[in-house]
Amino acid sequence: MMPSSRPFASLQVRGGEPRTGSRMVPEEVPVAFSYGGSTHAVMMATPDNLEDFALGFSLAEGIINRADQVISIEPIEADTGIDLQITLEDQTAEALTSRRRRMAGPVGCGLCGIESIEQATRPVPAIADHGFCIGSGEIVEAMGLLGNQQVLNRETRAVHGAGFYIPGQGLVALREDVGRHNALDKLVGAVLRGGWTPSTGVVVVTSRLSVEIVQKAAILGSPVLAAISVPTALAIRTAEQAGLTLIGIARGDEFEVFTRADRLIEGAERHVAQSYR
Repeated sequence: MMPSSRPFASLQVRGGEPRTGSRMVPEEVPVAFSYGGSTHAVMMATPDNLEDFALGFSLAEGIINRADQVISIEPIEADTGIDLQITLEDQTAEALTSRRRRMAGPVGCGLCGIESIEQATRPVPAIADHGFCIGSGEIVEAMGLLGNQQVLNRETRAVHGAGFYIPGQGLVALREDVGRHNALDKLVGAVLRGGWTPSTGVVVVTSRLSVEIVQKAAILGSPVLAAISVPTALAIRTAEQAGLTLIGIARGDEFEVFTRADRLIEGAERHVAQSYR
């Protein structure tokens, strides 16, 4: 497969003085998702962890409900991109074929394959409540590990990261990509393929908290989602509907909890933040 980053020559200006140098930059290529030989969507992405990407994308977009509905994933490299040939079990493939016949028009980043405004704001599954709790120190640790273990971002300073943190085990999975949705889709696939139970851990991301990020975390089934940014109002409302603990502005040892603060162990965090509609 193609490399995930490449060196490029650059003219570097430091203190007003120019000098020649080089910079590692992330690769970005078209990645096609093809089911039964027919392309469903094309995303611009970093060309690594492609099997995870295919599985996570398929689940997040509602093409599959379980990992075992995917029979095989074969990345095929072309001159300018990569075609992920995904084979589904017969019943799932037939459902996708029927869905394609109803598709209304073009699609966009993070909302691939939707057919209406209603689908863009579709209800998300309720998070199964198994009594999961986490301490504030573990949230801080999870976000710190995410930043420290982003190898590609440390090399390029240009990619998003998404990680899955299990209390007592640490950051068990991390995926990176130039696209924030892509990084999370890759993580979803990694969690499914790695056999971790989504309800036992926290999803942490470097991206902004828009509604699509909340939807993907809820579909995975993680009870907590944390990010470095402020969530949108729709993201907060969607997290409330799903029963998802939504944590934003997680930087250093500080963060804010916008929904389901009762999952934090310390009593001080049991005050549920008020969302303004």
